[in-house]
Amino acid sequence: MIDSELLLQGYRLGVFPMAMEDDSIAWFSPDPRAIIPLENFHVPHALQRVARKKIFEIKIDNRFGDVIRACAKRTDTWINREIIESYEGLHELGYAHSVEAWSKNKLAGGLYGVAIGGAFFGESMFHRVTDASKVALVALVERLCEKKFVLLDTQWVTSHLQQFGAVEISRDHYLKLLRRAMELPRKF
Repeated sequence: MIDSELLLQGYRLGVFPMAMEDDSIAWFSPDPRAIIPLENFHVPHALQRVARKKIFEIKIDNRFGDVIRACAKRTDTWINREIIESYEGLHELGYAHSVEAWSKNKLAGGLYGVAIGGAFFGESMFHRVTDASKVALVALVERLCEKKFVLLDTQWVTSHLQQFGAVEISRDHYLKLLRRAMELPRKF
């Protein structure tokens, strides 16, 4: 298990861990780095319609362990047992959080990440029902805006995240944004 304080210090410095194929842990600080500017968050029209239908009930930190394990269940994953145990430790300390989309009393999708200061570091998402992880992301952004967070780190840009406004910025620019966010006293 990665020591919780080491893990938190890594995030404060702009690095995060991932499990490699041999189960070793490596630390990353991509350049460019991906973020979703909260002020430019875009909800696609089709997803707006889904959200209005209230198909999903959003819960926060209800089943963190189930969310991280569901995120790990894919062919190509960076989430191994050590990562799961480490983030469950951060969850117990109040730093790691899950945003969950429930449908018919079942976990349909969600995401997890780490909140420190005014920054949220998105780690992974999953869905069992179409659009569930996207609705969870919308709920995450709504919560971050409500709580006056200033940085949503997504690590890398994917086509999935681009539709919501994800952009790449230089590591130097990212570190400046991160330093400012770390100074803010925010609670998720």
